[in-house]
Amino acid sequence: MLALAALSWLSTPRTLRRENGFDWGPIVEVAVLFAGLFAAMVPALQILQVRGAELGLTRPWQYFWACGALSSFLDNAPTYLAFTAAASGELGTDAAALGGLLASDRGAALLGAVSSGAVLMGANTYLGNGPNFMVRAIAEREGVGMPGFFGYMAWSGAVLVPLFCAMTWLFFRG
Repeated sequence: MLALAALSWLSTPRTLRRENGFDWGPIVEVAVLFAGLFAAMVPALQILQVRGAELGLTRPWQYFWACGALSSFLDNAPTYLAFTAAASGELGTDAAALGGLLASDRGAALLGAVSSGAVLMGANTYLGNGPNFMVRAIAEREGVGMPGFFGYMAWSGAVLVPLFCAMTWLFFRG
């Protein structure tokens, strides 16, 4: 990905970037946010590995919604890591080796629920997914009207929550 980014940068005429108003501000904003999140996650992951079973999450739908709720306000990558560590703690496997979760049908179902919740529910807010935040920053810089934080949540909730309920019923009832 870095090679493709470098190739894009080198092959795009500087005048075109200037005409499009390209600058590094939104990318740097997201990079700083992510660096802080990942640095703060290390102790939390260790605690979840040891005490994940104490969360009371036992069924795939619970992991889907709990992971998704956190992913709505925290990027999907650290959320995914947190809940895979919790699932590993519950099943007594090593969070550093996700193959342990995949070794059983139950673990695979939990991992599927965590993956889906982390990725899909990140769309619920501007904060839930780095590109949401970056697109808003770019749009506002260009003068495009964007809904506020709660306005965006209202729109995403009206559209996405019914879909997530259907997904729960279809895929994560077990």
